[in-house]
Amino acid sequence: MTILRFSVLGDSLAAGVGAARPEDTLGQRLARRLRAAGHAVDLHGFGVPRARSDDLERQVGVALRTGVDLALIVIGTNDLARFVPPAIAAGQLHEAVARLVGAGSRALVVPAPDLGIVSWVPAQYRQLVTAASGQYARAQADAVIRAGGAVAAPGPELGARFAADPALFSADRFHPSSAGYGVIADALAPHVLAVAADLAA
Repeated sequence: MTILRFSVLGDSLAAGVGAARPEDTLGQRLARRLRAAGHAVDLHGFGVPRARSDDLERQVGVALRTGVDLALIVIGTNDLARFVPPAIAAGQLHEAVARLVGAGSRALVVPAPDLGIVSWVPAQYRQLVTAASGQYARAQADAVIRAGGAVAAPGPELGARFAADPALFSADRFHPSSAGYGVIADALAPHVLAVAADLAA
């Protein structure tokens, strides 16, 4: 059986910050879904807390040296929070995806989430933050598609679930809890499984 080399790159969500146990992280949860679907999986995590899109160059380099068939990239939150212009962050993401694709890997990108749902954002600013988050996500999606990658956009339903259920956030009220990672993994699994099935065909 061919082994699927699955790498998770990006920021604190890729690293699993907020999860109570390693097995609750996004990479571990998605690897289990892949194995349940019949794939032999070699999982590697390269995510770094507080990473921005300009950190992807290093992460991609390490992933390619390790060997990667399917790369899941979770990025954008820190670019958005630190006011990196969308065009600049999207350009850096484009370069990372193009490099992976050029090396024969498949790249699946999770765009910036809606930070307007985070409880510590003042109510009067939430609409503005939501609009900025959407602008970021659209710029990222365009860059990813142009680079030959695919976008795994969970949709507004995921944000609505987090906004309605504080238990999906960890103690810092910013990162997901173990339960939150479960909800995110459920939303991303169809995208990941579809790419894996295409690779195996």
